[in-house]
Amino acid sequence: MRTGLISIVVAAALPSLVAAQEVPPAANPPATEATPAKPEPSKAPAPKTGDRTVGEVVVTGQAAVPVQISIDRKSYDVTKDLQAQSGAITDALRNVPSVEVDVQGNVSLRGDPNVTILIDGKPSSLFQGDNKAQALQSLPADSIARVEVITNPSAEFQTDGTAGIINLITKHSRGVGLTGSVRGTVGDELRANTGVSLGYNSDKLTVSSDLSVRHDKQKLNQADDRLSPDPAGGFDGVDQEQTQHFLAESVNARIGVDYDLTPKTRIGFETHGNFTDFLLTGPALVSEFGPGDAPAGSFRRDLDIHQKRAAGEVSASLRQKLAGDGDFAMSLSLEEINDARTRSGHTLDQVPTAAEEFDRQAINNHQHHVELKGDWTQPLGDMAKLKAGFDIDHVDNSYRNRGFEGAALDAEGPDPTLTNLFEFRQTVGAAYATYERPMGAVTMLAGLRVEDVQIHLDQATLGQENEIDYLRAYPTLHLNWKVSDTQQFTASYSHRIQRPDPSAFNAFRFEIDPLNFQSGNAHLKPQQTQSFELGYEYRRSPLVLVTTLYYRENRDGFAQVLHDLGAGVFLNERDNAAQSRFAGVEEVASGKITSTVNYNFSASLSWNQLDTLGPQFAPTRSLVSEEGHGSLTWQATPTDLFQFNGFVQGKELTPQGAQSPLLGFDLGYRRKLTDKLFLVVTAQDVFHSFFSFYRADTPALIERTKADFDTRQFRVGLSWSFGGGRPKEPAFEFQNGGGPTP
Repeated sequence: MRTGLISIVVAAALPSLVAAQEVPPAANPPATEATPAKPEPSKAPAPKTGDRTVGEVVVTGQAAVPVQISIDRKSYDVTKDLQAQSGAITDALRNVPSVEVDVQGNVSLRGDPNVTILIDGKPSSLFQGDNKAQALQSLPADSIARVEVITNPSAEFQTDGTAGIINLITKHSRGVGLTGSVRGTVGDELRANTGVSLGYNSDKLTVSSDLSVRHDKQKLNQADDRLSPDPAGGFDGVDQEQTQHFLAESVNARIGVDYDLTPKTRIGFETHGNFTDFLLTGPALVSEFGPGDAPAGSFRRDLDIHQKRAAGEVSASLRQKLAGDGDFAMSLSLEEINDARTRSGHTLDQVPTAAEEFDRQAINNHQHHVELKGDWTQPLGDMAKLKAGFDIDHVDNSYRNRGFEGAALDAEGPDPTLTNLFEFRQTVGAAYATYERPMGAVTMLAGLRVEDVQIHLDQATLGQENEIDYLRAYPTLHLNWKVSDTQQFTASYSHRIQRPDPSAFNAFRFEIDPLNFQSGNAHLKPQQTQSFELGYEYRRSPLVLVTTLYYRENRDGFAQVLHDLGAGVFLNERDNAAQSRFAGVEEVASGKITSTVNYNFSASLSWNQLDTLGPQFAPTRSLVSEEGHGSLTWQATPTDLFQFNGFVQGKELTPQGAQSPLLGFDLGYRRKLTDKLFLVVTAQDVFHSFFSFYRADTPALIERTKADFDTRQFRVGLSWSFGGGRPKEPAFEFQNGGGPTP
């Protein structure tokens, strides 16, 4: 917690450093950022939809800054983040302001886990459902150029994600002629990853491609203790201790082609694929107690989960320049994901004595996703701009479980209690319009999005079919007031929802082990969120200060509700069980202490109130917590650079309890061997402080869970670039992937 306090104190004191730095304001006013690309002819086609921003601001003639502010988003450069070069996407996100990542890779924005993750402005089924955290941990971060944090998205974006949107902008290896890079990293515990990027540019043709392979190992020690009232008086208890080993191997490939048919027409094609082979193994020891801690039984549970997930997407796009500097862009994408898992359980050493039991579940989830999207932009008089578009998004998913059980591996037979079929279909048709207009020093961006949703649920095993249809409108408003070349204010409002993941509707009880089941809920409603923000930005190079005040009110929020089924058996069921309010202040600061020492800090102080919704929940509670990120970068010599990074994630409320704060520290070193060859060394979680503690206190349940995820890693990597002139040095910024270039 001290790290967060220090960040706040330092951020508050930073304005006094401006005079000491004796650097005048930027000579030119902020300008719109240009997307790195091949040289364009006059009146070139519009950029890709995922690359467009509204009035994005950079400081011209100065070194790169860690954060770029536009009227509706903040953008953080992660190309110099060492964790992004050698780690997974979660390693890079963990150091981005407003973003929290827990020990299992689950991502949240300002305490809200309902985050929509996009790649180049487009949704991906990889980042939906229970596999979201695993996908983020298996995908390499070195393919990401920057992270856009959009906490109050405009009407241009789909309304999913009450916390907002994290948009991952991928690298595109571009330049004159052939360009590329080769990267390789090895670490302890036989961890390794390697990647290559290639690009080619001519007058009309642009080709970019990436290929990466990753091998990663992790270990989790977890202890879970539960107490529930006994009908005869006193409490019954269940203690569970388990050790899990994770092994993940993944391959990612992407290729994109853009071709200019005419100076006003560009066509594009892109395809990417991901294959992940994931293995989890580990025993669990379970002990049961009656009133007065009287032993009631025990057993050992060995569990193996082997998952093979293959995902592929193809997309085609057309971008047409229109009269009056307008443009039209249309894209069609098709995505398929096949997720095959085998869960093998072995229950033994039972007390009272009982025969050993074997169970196996063959799980196959298939996801089909089609999206057709069109966007039209037309500048109007007085520097106004009208943008409109449509989006038709269809998903068709099937979830098939086949269960087997027996007294021996070769004697397993079909088990109907472990077998089910669930099918989900959803079509979202949307239309939106935004209008941007400067009015003196104030710029307004107003928008309205209308979405029609049709959902069909078929839980074939239980004989349940449900239809869900609704039509709703979602307004947004953004304001930007430029006080001077160094100061501006922003304000925004949005109404957003969080639709449940497809699997969350599946009401079938899924067995985790003999004492733990989980299920979805066919009657889930989307979470509704009203969100307000007020921001202030100060830039006087090299100093950047960004302050944001925010307030969110949520209703019909999702929660995992633990029900006691008796005899030590529990059901974790999803429900609309969370009504909450969030408010806070966030500060982001970056600059130089000396000519060789840079700093990047962010800190936030937040208030959260969670309502009670029944006797199985904790009473209405409120909490004030703090969190912060901080990094110091020292350019010791022209070829040697060091960095220290620390972060703290604040305490969080849950419907039945609270999650403890998380704390971590990283170290890094970079050696410039030649202008195009670099050695990078990192040590992650150096003090082994990154673990979580969860507690639940309700009339129906008392629970304590400690999860110790071994995130300590030591990695050594080399990166080599070729073509395209002198490359940018792969400096690292654990904080947010930016900061002034040393």
